[in-house]
Amino acid sequence: MVTIRADEISNIIRERIEQYNREAKIVNIGTVLQVGDGIARIHRLDEVMAGSSVKATRRIAQIPVSEAYLGRVVNALAKPIDGRGEISTSEFRLIEFAAPGIISRCSVYEPLQTRLIVIDSMIPIGRGQRELIIGDRQTGKTAVATTTILNQQCQNVICVYVAIGQKVSYVAQVVTTLQERGAMEYTIVVAEMADSPATLQYLAPYTGAALAEYLMYRERHTLIIYDDLSKQAQTYRQMSFLLRRPPGHEAYQGNVFYLDDLFS
Repeated sequence: MVTIRADEISNIIRERIEQYNREAKIVNIGTVLQVGDGIARIHRLDEVMAGSSVKATRRIAQIPVSEAYLGRVVNALAKPIDGRGEISTSEFRLIEFAAPGIISRCSVYEPLQTRLIVIDSMIPIGRGQRELIIGDRQTGKTAVATTTILNQQCQNVICVYVAIGQKVSYVAQVVTTLQERGAMEYTIVVAEMADSPATLQYLAPYTGAALAEYLMYRERHTLIIYDDLSKQAQTYRQMSFLLRRPPGHEAYQGNVFYLDDLFS
C-alpha cells in the first residue's frame, strides 16, 4: 500500500499554483477569399499587421559587373545560381541606364555572322543592330538564337543569353548545350524561371543589358539575346495591374518571321 504524506501533497499543489499561467491568448482568425500573384485577400482579419525595417542606400538600383561573369549563370539581381560560388566584383552599373544619343553613335557598318546561310544571305545583320525573331511555337526561334551563340566562337564576340519565364529544365538544356560546345567561355546566362516573381522576370532583360553594356564600353563586341520578351511584357502587365497603373502598349519591330510550313 502506497502512502502519500500531507507535505508532499502541499508541495505538488504549490508547484502547480506557481506554474499557473493567467495570460489569455486571443487569436484573430479570418477567411481566405482569393490567392493569386502573391497577393491574398482575406475577410474578417482586421488586426493584421506586417512590418520590417528598411534603410535607404541613397543609390539607384544597380548590379555588380565584371568580366568574371563570363561562363556563369546568374539571376536578375546578378547573383550566381549555378552552384559555383560567389563572383568577385568591384564595379557596379545601373540597371536602367540612358542609352547614348543618335548623333554620338556610330553607324552600323560591321556584319555579325550568324553562320546560318539562309539568314546571312537574305537578312544581313550588323553589329549594333536590333533584330526580332517572331513565329509560332516550336518553329526553331530559340534554335536560331543558340546556334548564333555557338557560331561566335573565335569571333571576338561576348554573348549574353537572357531567359525570361522559362522552365528550369529548358534553361538547363540550353546551358548544357553551350557548355558541351565550349560556348560558355564567352557567354553569360541571365535566367529568371517561370516560378520567379513577376518583378524579377521584369528586371532580367535590364540586368542582361547592363552586363552587356559594361563589356561594350570596355571595347568588347557583345551579342545579347532575350528569350523571350513576350513573357517580360506579360510580367509588366501583371505588375501594372497589381499596382493599379495603366499597362500601356508594347511595340514590336522586326523582320525575321517563322511559319510552320516554312519550318517543315
